[in-house]
Amino acid sequence: MQLAACFFLGCGIFLASGYNSFSKSMETIGKKQYQVQHGSCSYTFLLPETDNCRSSAPYVSNAVQRDAPLDYDDSVQRLQLLENIMENNTQWLMKVLNQTTRLELQLLEHSLSTNKLERQISDQTNEITKLQEKNSFLEKRVLEMEDKHTLQLKSIKDEKDQLQVLVARQNSIIEELEKQLVTATVNNSVLQKQQHDLMETVHNLLTMISTPNSKNNFIAKEEQISFKDCAEAFKSGLTTSGIYTLTVSSTAQEKKAYCDMESGGGGWTVIQRREDGSVDFHRTWKEYKMGFGDPAGEYWLGNEFVSQLTNQKRYVLKIHLKDWEGNEAYSLYDHFSLASEELKYRIYLKGLTGTAGKISSISQPGNDFSTKDADNDKCICKCSQMLTGGWWFDACGPSNLNGMYYPLRQNNNKFNGIKWYYWKGSGYSLKATTMMIRPADF
Repeated sequence: MQLAACFFLGCGIFLASGYNSFSKSMETIGKKQYQVQHGSCSYTFLLPETDNCRSSAPYVSNAVQRDAPLDYDDSVQRLQLLENIMENNTQWLMKVLNQTTRLELQLLEHSLSTNKLERQISDQTNEITKLQEKNSFLEKRVLEMEDKHTLQLKSIKDEKDQLQVLVARQNSIIEELEKQLVTATVNNSVLQKQQHDLMETVHNLLTMISTPNSKNNFIAKEEQISFKDCAEAFKSGLTTSGIYTLTVSSTAQEKKAYCDMESGGGGWTVIQRREDGSVDFHRTWKEYKMGFGDPAGEYWLGNEFVSQLTNQKRYVLKIHLKDWEGNEAYSLYDHFSLASEELKYRIYLKGLTGTAGKISSISQPGNDFSTKDADNDKCICKCSQMLTGGWWFDACGPSNLNGMYYPLRQNNNKFNGIKWYYWKGSGYSLKATTMMIRPADF
């Protein structure tokens, strides 16, 4: 019994090597240690000394000698019990070892995960450092670009200020030149009038001292005083171009008109002429109705007079054009007439020939006449105000011989100038124009 107890006590007690304080206390009571190494861990078993068990041996021996069969069976049973207990303890120890192994594996995995996380943190720290460096570089570049743009803006502003000063100076020069041009134009008009008066005087003197035929012509002129149109004056023998007095028989209204007795056989009554920009053609409805300007230079004969004249018989219209390069062209219409004022002096044209375009630059069918105070065009805008002058505008149309007069080198890209689209395009302003009519049976 004592041996069994000593064996049970010695074999049933075990501690892990990690508990050092307990191992030292067991050594103080005379126990023997046995260590088992498993992986990185060691395990210690404490068993009693054999001397302690021998003290009870004589008692066991005596007991066995006195009652051998009974004690032997009893010892076998106890030994089996101890073996079972030892087996259970061994199984429990194996479970502990397995559990310890799993903990070691988990600890190893945790250590690996920690190392991986540390590497990730290190990589992210490096990336952040790189981004910070890149951000610093970009900030530096932005500052450099801002400085550069600031300098450029300052340079542009300085250039703008210089250009503004230059433009202001040029505007002053242009205004002065315009004043001089106006003065010269006025002087030119006065000279032209004086020249015209002188030519008329000379013409009358030549008529008075001419041959008998010329004398008859002079007498006819004195008797008739004025003619219906220039064709009638030409047929009467007056073949010199100049200013004549015309009278419409239905109204007895007299009009001074320039007669071209030389072009294309003569007999042409000039109803419009532009040549130097001395007359403003941006006029009212009434002014275009009655006529304005100087027949010796730039003028408009008058819509009312032309309307009454062209409704008595059939007339042809010839438009003669000159550009700034010395070229000339014409458009000839076989049938021309103007309606009455009630019909807004609508224009009627047929049968185009000539060198100023195969297509008529006056829109067909006929359009009503418009001025700056009478908008009769087919546009939602007011063509006369936008393009200046009075004309038979369509939707502003491809022509306007009464537009703004522009001198040489200022006549391009001028859409409100004197234009005839199918000869020089929409932006070219012409140098001179003449509109003249003559009976178709001349």
